Amino acid sequence: MIKLIMSDMDGTLLDENGQLPAGFADMAQELKRRGVMFAPCSGRQYYSLLDTFAGYEDEFIFLAENGTMVRYHDKELFSSTLNRKLGMKALQETRQNPGIYEVFCGKQGAYILADEETTAFQDELRKYYTHAEVVDSFADIDDELIKCSFFDESGNADTRIYPYLQKYEGPFQVATSSAYWVDVMNYDINKGIAIQQVQKKLHITPMECAAFGDFLNDVEMMSSVYYSFAMENAHPKIKELARFQTASNREHGVLQGIQKLIDDGLCG
Repeated sequence: MIKLIMSDMDGTLLDENGQLPAGFADMAQELKRRGVMFAPCSGRQYYSLLDTFAGYEDEFIFLAENGTMVRYHDKELFSSTLNRKLGMKALQETRQNPGIYEVFCGKQGAYILADEETTAFQDELRKYYTHAEVVDSFADIDDELIKCSFFDESGNADTRIYPYLQKYEGPFQVATSSAYWVDVMNYDINKGIAIQQVQKKLHITPMECAAFGDFLNDVEMMSSVYYSFAMENAHPKIKELARFQTASNREHGVLQGIQKLIDDGLCG
């Protein structure tokens, strides 16, 4: 029986307008009744996930920042902290490039630089980081660094950001999470590793887990559960890796996939 269901957010659970699908609350209640835990598994900040899932703070497991921060009942289950000196160096790499912005992602919040605070950047930032602070310098931040994120307003992150950061491949991993964003994290962390940590701490096996994803940063997540679902709108590699497929995020495919698991007698 399935005990834990995980879902990516953007392009997966959220619809084309970035909203939770109609019927989510009813599905969450049904899963709770059946003793199945739900876990958002996203590149978004923990506090952003809390805002999206207001009312579920004590029910869901939150796998945030692409797996670098996992919290349950507002307590840390797992985290992966970057070498601060090297991370700070990476954050300097794109500083002189117009249209590219840096985010210091900490355990307590996100931080952006005052001289890069623009309306366009703040609008984009709020989609993923609702708990953010404007600072004069990253050097004075009293917080642990778990991820460095870089935003390219032109939507060409793979060519405008990645080349500056690829030198950090090895001690870190440099991952393009969308056309606009590149993330720098420890080389040995991803959504899959975070899921494995949760499975270990809660004594849950991959056969007792399901996951829904759409993009390349969901690859390891697909491999960490048995019931892996690719969205109809997913990247071809995700469709190749996943054992099952569901409808697109526009058609509320996550809810359809969960309902199928229930109908097949796999949830409680």
